[in-house]
Amino acid sequence: MTNFVNSNETDLTIGFTSSAIAIFLFGTNFVPVKKFDTGDGMFFQWILCAAIWIVSLVVNLIQKCPQFWPLAMLGGFVWATGNITVVPILKTIGLGLGLLIWASFNLLTGWASSRFGWFGIDPEEVSKPTLNYIGATLSLLSVIIFLFVKSEIPSSLASSEATPLLDEAPINYSVNTSSDTSWVDNFSPKGKRMIGCSLAVVAGILYGSSFVPVLYIKDHGRRNGTLYTGASQYDLDYVFAHFSGIFLTSTSYFLIYCIVMKNKPKVYPEAIIPGFMSGILWAIANCCWFIANHYLSAVVSFPIITAGPGFIAAMWGVLVFKEIKGWKNYLLLIVAFVIILAGSLCTAFSKV
Repeated sequence: MTNFVNSNETDLTIGFTSSAIAIFLFGTNFVPVKKFDTGDGMFFQWILCAAIWIVSLVVNLIQKCPQFWPLAMLGGFVWATGNITVVPILKTIGLGLGLLIWASFNLLTGWASSRFGWFGIDPEEVSKPTLNYIGATLSLLSVIIFLFVKSEIPSSLASSEATPLLDEAPINYSVNTSSDTSWVDNFSPKGKRMIGCSLAVVAGILYGSSFVPVLYIKDHGRRNGTLYTGASQYDLDYVFAHFSGIFLTSTSYFLIYCIVMKNKPKVYPEAIIPGFMSGILWAIANCCWFIANHYLSAVVSFPIITAGPGFIAAMWGVLVFKEIKGWKNYLLLIVAFVIILAGSLCTAFSKV
């Protein structure tokens, strides 16, 4: 009995430590590219995904090359497809509203699919489901609060609209409508808003579904007579396949982009090293998320890890870049932090 309790405590410690590292790195990973022009983002996302794949290769070697399940690549395809929508979202509704929408749907999709067993995966049980529901709700509320935190972005880096603190959060694009035209520029303001909001919803659902293939393989690996019988139950063993899906999809989209641009893509050499560093930080963060999923379950890790990075990014804006000023913003950040902490604690105790 004592050994079981100690093992459970160790699992929780590893899980929450991994979650904390993931939160910090997800909130930090775009800091290296903040001062560099990434143009329309297509070249930058390819460099980012190349770095992500290299990290997964190292992890694969450390894990002694576990069996490669092609289905796990589908999760990478789903994530990369969601990530590619950031460009038109930024151009239509801005990253403020866009981030709010896709972060909310990311949290809800990831949490609900694990909690209720969507997409063919087994529903994950917690000892205190009410606390888990409260934790997920509070985490979602904290995401909404970040919409009201305003930042002062230099005019050379800001879009034409007022944007909140996470102007650089998912991808830091510099928008120059005079030289950086896009297919969305032909739509009316109302049309742009409809397109942007729709794409943000799609992006959030795709982000929140990216772990499903790995969870599906694991669940069916515990059953007899399935294609995946005997598959590893350790989430980190699927990182290489998942990240390979990301890089393959990103490369495909970039090649399509080059064709559309008639072999004249917008390449920004100064973004290569910062983009690579950003990709490494993101990859390590996502590896920690895989570990957290293993030791805590996705129904616990998702609300915590999707809500926390916004606060970390805000702290960069306050303490380093001095973009967030004024007592109103500081008060909102304090409220958001308290709600994040309360949501995380509720989610954590729902597992105990």
